[in-house]
Amino acid sequence: MRITRRTALLGAVALATLSGPAFAADPLKVRISSPAVETDWHARMLTVFKDELAKSAPGEFDVEIHLNATLFKQGTEPAAMERGNLDMAMISAQDIAKIVPAWSVFTAGYLIRDTEHQKKVFRGPIGEDFYKPVSEKMGIRVLDVGYLGTRQLNLRGTKEIKTPADLAGVKLRMPGSDAWLFLGKALGANATPVAFGEIYTALQTGAIDGQDNPLPTDKAAKFYEVTNQIVLTSHLVDAIFLSMSEKTWAKLSDAQKAKVKAAATKAVDWNTENRLKDEAELVAFFKEKGLKVYAPDVAAFRSTVQKAYLASEFAKDWPAGIVDRVNAVK
Repeated sequence: MRITRRTALLGAVALATLSGPAFAADPLKVRISSPAVETDWHARMLTVFKDELAKSAPGEFDVEIHLNATLFKQGTEPAAMERGNLDMAMISAQDIAKIVPAWSVFTAGYLIRDTEHQKKVFRGPIGEDFYKPVSEKMGIRVLDVGYLGTRQLNLRGTKEIKTPADLAGVKLRMPGSDAWLFLGKALGANATPVAFGEIYTALQTGAIDGQDNPLPTDKAAKFYEVTNQIVLTSHLVDAIFLSMSEKTWAKLSDAQKAKVKAAATKAVDWNTENRLKDEAELVAFFKEKGLKVYAPDVAAFRSTVQKAYLASEFAKDWPAGIVDRVNAVK
């Protein structure tokens, strides 16, 4: 073929095009599904994750956030991630324990002390040990842990609660599963199953003496209108795990993996900070509403509840020594 000036010029343009930015890879679509409503902190943290990724890896990711269970129903996200039909979700210890029974230890009362303890446990060697089977058995990569709230006792009456013995005979509403009812009994109360929508009326009529929920739930459901006190037992420090499908994770370069992890940590820390601030402000709110808000002998509650769990059927699935390992994390 005779090479003319025109064909040479076209060849040069083609070569430049092939080697230039026009042939950069399309952004990787990352779909996130959550049942959370847009006003909740852990829903809003997904936007923090998206924004952080846009800053650190501009043009590399196309993050779609689907709230209100509009993409996948609550509880179906882990299976969808395993199949590769969903890229990311926030999953609970309860979700994981269905497939990896050892994780039931993190659904037990008084294992995690507070948010700092939570971060140190899951960002350290214990976290590494527990994340590995989630990857191997569920096809899910846990990116980081976020705070979901701390459950406190909310009671009728004026009797001061200092130790588990003080809850003897107290009808404490708990969700209707065996695991929740066990926790109520371990606290020393007469655990009573009542549907969430019936709690207000049950408190109002005296059918139950109290209930347990994080403080934001107590406010939203107006339980303060039909109770007299909040006992800061802090018996369950709950967690949410921001996670990615292993199939999506495998598509990332090492540099992208580092940026995704960093964005996840930024997001969960933002969530934790705002939840703690919210909870601290709510103590003043409940006091203004006339409720007595105080802390009991938490050490006595922790000792009693942990002994109950260690002697239960639940503990049979736990790795030997795990409670001591978690307790030793300072």
